[in-house]
Amino acid sequence: MNRQRNRGRVTLAMIAAVCAVAAMPGQGHAADGPTAYTFDPAAVAVQGAETNADAVELEAGSVYRSSIGQGQKLYYRLELDDTTDAYVSAVAVPKAGGKVAYGDGITISVRDLDDTRCSSEDAAFESAEFPRPIAAYAHRTVEKDSTTCAASGTYNVLIERQSKATSSPEPWELELRHEREPGLEDGGSLPTEAPEGWPSASPVPPVGRQERTGGSGYYDATSLESGEWADSVAPGQTRFYRVPVDWGQQIFATAALSNSGKSTEYLGNALALALDNPAHGHVDDATLSYSGAPNSVALDPLPPVAYENRYDAGADVSAMRFAGWYYLSVTLSPKVAEHYGNDPIGLTLRVKVVNDRKPSPYRGGAGIFGVSEDDRDMAKSGLSAPEAGESGTMKLVAAAGIGAGSVLVLGLGAWTLLARRRAAPVLAPPGAGDRPPLGGPPQAR
Repeated sequence: MNRQRNRGRVTLAMIAAVCAVAAMPGQGHAADGPTAYTFDPAAVAVQGAETNADAVELEAGSVYRSSIGQGQKLYYRLELDDTTDAYVSAVAVPKAGGKVAYGDGITISVRDLDDTRCSSEDAAFESAEFPRPIAAYAHRTVEKDSTTCAASGTYNVLIERQSKATSSPEPWELELRHEREPGLEDGGSLPTEAPEGWPSASPVPPVGRQERTGGSGYYDATSLESGEWADSVAPGQTRFYRVPVDWGQQIFATAALSNSGKSTEYLGNALALALDNPAHGHVDDATLSYSGAPNSVALDPLPPVAYENRYDAGADVSAMRFAGWYYLSVTLSPKVAEHYGNDPIGLTLRVKVVNDRKPSPYRGGAGIFGVSEDDRDMAKSGLSAPEAGESGTMKLVAAAGIGAGSVLVLGLGAWTLLARRRAAPVLAPPGAGDRPPLGGPPQAR
């Protein structure tokens, strides 16, 4: 009975490991087709409130999925202490095939209960007037010698949507995140003024072109390191990538479209390139025109990652305030299909991260606001976050399988040996003669 129990436990362990792989979360898409956006499958569905009294709380470290209609103003709620800096981001995802106009977008702000605005940021469609995911963040930061937004308690997150009357009226889906920044090292003194200058010459990326297929959301963004990366992008499609940028490091990025022999029609703002920081705050963007010939566009030179960048008045410099994964997204206008067809066009990303890494200013673990050795390994291998998680689970399953197999082999060996010993004949001791085996019935004489 004990042997059966042990074999059952081993078998159950193997089944549980296999089931863990089968039960891994899948990808949540907004819609089918080239413009589908992959939402984080762990996102909790919530509904924004039109009054702050009815707002649902967004907990730190969590992801949420919501939506916002044309012209709506929706509230969510935060519960904050009086020492921690908090960030809330919103990714707005318009419906595939819809229409947006210049100036359409969202505004996100964090406010105290007196409606004092702690911070706000806009995410808008500008000259590239086609639907695509756009992101913005707002924060409550506790500043020295300031009482504004410094108290502990309830804060409001307000998300407002602006859309022209000519734009599609359908609701936009939202992906919301609430993150808290780690505290600084005790006794550490950091500059309170942003740097005034930094190297702006774009360095040459490493030689050697490699293929990497981009993801379709922040959740499954493909990891990149410095290099030249080949992909393709279809009209209306957005590709997502992520690059680990540590403290003191500087990122440069260029996107290029290959030529097409199908037309020479000129299209302004045919491709949109954007960069967002680890908290999904917008950093910089650029657009590229296309007329069937090769063309490229680069992001503006950005400062090295530094804590003190937050004190700069420029949103692009201020957003380079912490280390972690920086997200690149590339969207090809759906209008390209009208003249160049629906087939994907060759896309090349040139990424370069320069400078030596500097120590983290935080006390304890940095969470998403840091770069680990695992992150650098993912960038080298090209794994997305879910792929890295699946790879780790498969290693666990393999280890469990090897361990379970070893236990089974040992168990079967012991069982076989015991069975053989029980099946062996009982030999009579010397001089026993015709006496019956010990314990046997008496023999007739």
